Amino acid sequence: MADLHDLTLADAASAIARRDLSPVDLVRALFAHIDGVEPKVRAWARLRREESLAEAARLERLAAGGKLLGPLHGVPLGVKDIYFTAGWETSAGSRILAGFVPAYDSTVVARLRAAGAIIIGKAHTTEFAMMDPAPTRNPWNLAHTPGGSSSGSAAAVAARMVPGVCARFQGLR
Repeated sequence: MADLHDLTLADAASAIARRDLSPVDLVRALFAHIDGVEPKVRAWARLRREESLAEAARLERLAAGGKLLGPLHGVPLGVKDIYFTAGWETSAGSRILAGFVPAYDSTVVARLRAAGAIIIGKAHTTEFAMMDPAPTRNPWNLAHTPGGSSSGSAAAVAARMVPGVCARFQGLR
């Protein structure tokens, strides 16, 4: 198998469903890659390493018992820092909301979790997803910004830190 951080979302999901890939191993590999890339790219507003590993272990146990939650079972993903995530900060890229911790997940985050996704982090966004640039750098040219409100999301995927980031919710059911 290729380097785990090079897997596409579809390939990771398929390998986990076949039990050819451990969610724990995938999360560990992604965080090892993130550790090497993130200091320069700055795609993430916040990451949850220990919580992600614990969730990966829980999902791995479920899979071992023959239960998959859905098509994203055990797949690590990120979400743009505009989506509420129960129990962890959502600042929408603004100092005004620094420290705001919602008590519930937004619908899109709840649906991702119900499908088995592991939310490993929240990607940087411009303030309220519409203002000045986020601190994120383009992983292919650090002198440039990815630009736009989904800059952290785009950079995280382009740098192969994670196979996907939910930056928009259109089309999810």
